Amino acid sequence: MSPGAKPPFTTVGLDHVVLRVRDLERALAFYTGVLDGRVERRSDALGLCQVRLGRSLVDLVPVDGPLGKLGGAPPGETARNLDHFCVRIEPFVVPELRAHLQAHGIEAGEPAPRYGADGSGPSLYIRDPDGNTVELKGPPEPGA
Repeated sequence: MSPGAKPPFTTVGLDHVVLRVRDLERALAFYTGVLDGRVERRSDALGLCQVRLGRSLVDLVPVDGPLGKLGGAPPGETARNLDHFCVRIEPFVVPELRAHLQAHGIEAGEPAPRYGADGSGPSLYIRDPDGNTVELKGPPEPGA
């Protein structure tokens, strides 16, 4: 295949993200309580719990499980899994969002317009219990 040739497929969207976590139950509380995820599939023998967030999955892999041990040091300030991932949410009502996050002890960054898959729209950053940055992104602004 030549360097300029197009691939024989089109990317549809984000399928899943895999996060290595120190405490699976604490991570589940975040992804199913703070966010609106639900456990879709779990394999304790493999060390994997898949949480549905909209059309995508977040796979949680305990660092002390069979899969997690393959990844090296646990996540933290000096051993991060990724920079961040973005979850598209609706509606994006800042006072309600802040109240919900504060009720769960989650600090949120300042909302700002940011560009994403649907165009430019409001977003803010939070951290999950393992220090992973999660961007919560609202709908695109009209004309964006």
